[in-house]
Amino acid sequence: MEYTGIERQPSISVEKIYSIHYFEYDCNFSFIGESHDFWEFICVDKGEVNIIAGEEQLTLKNNEIFFHEPNEFHTVLTNGKSAPNLVVISFSCQDTILNCLKHKKLQISQSERNLLGKIISEARHCFDCLLNDPYLKTILLKESDFIGAEQLLFLYLEQFLIHLLRRNASPKSPSDSINDPGAGKEATKIQLFNSIVKYLNEHLYTHVTIEEICKVHAIGRSHLQKTFKNYCNLGVIEYFSFLKIQKAKELIRMKDMNFSQIAEILGYSSVQYFSRQFKKISGMTPTEYANSIKAISEWEK
Repeated sequence: MEYTGIERQPSISVEKIYSIHYFEYDCNFSFIGESHDFWEFICVDKGEVNIIAGEEQLTLKNNEIFFHEPNEFHTVLTNGKSAPNLVVISFSCQDTILNCLKHKKLQISQSERNLLGKIISEARHCFDCLLNDPYLKTILLKESDFIGAEQLLFLYLEQFLIHLLRRNASPKSPSDSINDPGAGKEATKIQLFNSIVKYLNEHLYTHVTIEEICKVHAIGRSHLQKTFKNYCNLGVIEYFSFLKIQKAKELIRMKDMNFSQIAEILGYSSVQYFSRQFKKISGMTPTEYANSIKAISEWEK
């Protein structure tokens, strides 16, 4: 018996990656603007931001994404009210199907958020440079201890684009979910995870226990922990601590409160404990973080 195989025929292929950024801007940042002969997209992880795309000006909010086509002038500026977290990725791709995404403000799904997280993670394995320099022109690669990190980086980005194209370019069949028996179960799991994350975000200024989360969402303790390990590789309380520090970063960038006030409003017992948790999760003290954000705002092209 002779075997026959199939050759790889990608629907979309990323040829080069020019930049991968994760920005934490203060509320008064503005970028001078640029244009280049490759694609770039901006996605809001938290907060909101104003962008200019050609002659169009619009506002992007949490989980919204916008694609700048090649040679389109674009810039970004904060609105003085929000200190946003942004993902910005630029890449070259010659496949015309990508035109389906240009000039549209799109919403990303939870699975697409997860893929963006994987892209940022692999970028940190691959790049010997900061991901928060808005004027970086050249990616410096490093010897990675993670096998296939660079390859995964391209694969995750292509997977992310395919997900967006399937939802925004392909005709949707009413029978799609019926033909996939696992789709309903996975959607239920994602819905549960999103519901708990929403609950945690709504209680950032309080103390939350595992027992309380289980009771509110009618879920067992082991099921709860398994859900969070599956989607973010953290325990639920670890994830809650992470959300608190992310909120603390936003409050620091807003510049309306000092560290003691931020620690108090987020329910920490003391500013010293807050500082220890901040460094444990972010790798720097609140003061070091505030100075780094100030430095980014003062950078010149």
